[in-house]
Amino acid sequence: MTTIRGAYPVLITPMTQEQEIDWGGVKNNVNYFMDQGVAGIVINGSTGEFVSLSKEEKFQMVENVMKEVNGRIPVIVGTAAETTKEAIQYTKQAEAIGADCALIINPYYMKPKENEIYHHFKEVSEAVNLPIMLYNNPFTSGVNMSAELMLQIGKDCENVTHIKESSGEIGKARDLARKGKGDFEVFCGAEELVMESYFVGATGWISVAGNIVPKLVTDMYNHFQNGEFESAWAINDRILPLCSFLEGSGKYVQIVKRGMELTGQAGGPARHPRLGLSPEEDQKLKEILANLSVALV
Repeated sequence: MTTIRGAYPVLITPMTQEQEIDWGGVKNNVNYFMDQGVAGIVINGSTGEFVSLSKEEKFQMVENVMKEVNGRIPVIVGTAAETTKEAIQYTKQAEAIGADCALIINPYYMKPKENEIYHHFKEVSEAVNLPIMLYNNPFTSGVNMSAELMLQIGKDCENVTHIKESSGEIGKARDLARKGKGDFEVFCGAEELVMESYFVGATGWISVAGNIVPKLVTDMYNHFQNGEFESAWAINDRILPLCSFLEGSGKYVQIVKRGMELTGQAGGPARHPRLGLSPEEDQKLKEILANLSVALV
């Protein structure tokens, strides 16, 4: 089984001005991240606009990215869906094509009860032989899973090997990491609490900011692992304004796409109804990147 640890950028889905997927841009971006030395990548996640993609586009994304990566780095595939049946279908496809892990948030419209969430993950876990990263994000799914529920899922579901904790409750990340040791590992999903999450036991970060500053988020993790805490904190302090902008803007997809464009990678528009940045937001992003000494094209 592939080791899933480190800072993993959760990739955008680059698009043309007609809001169609830019497949050449997908290939460009994947190779760019590998050249930057990232630990791995995530596709078909929230930042990749998975809810705005068709089933065929999601399948095609997995096929194209896995072919381009060709085993050089681990790939985590978002396989979430509103129904258990469809989540199993996406996860089986990711497994068949060689993905290293599936990232699955609870059904995000129906606001399921805890016994329904348990049943959902139990059924998906039993239907595949692929590591699964359970994803808790109350801001996008409308449900804040309790630590007790996630611990039970991690204990009972053999294929649930990781939990991405994005509630912003550092105590929850701590409890999951300590009480779930041996059953699963914890990844940070809160852009403003990365170092704190590492200190309470997280072994990785699903990083939105990693699209724009992949080397910095990678170096930050590596410094922490090497016990070079001051160096890790120094990077954290540098990237925190970007992380805060992403978390607080309500436009994290558009910010990342614009940031990719500004650094010479493939970005493009988001699918409507998401609209682009205002002139003020665009200027703020440029100022943040300038303070990070990011070269703009």
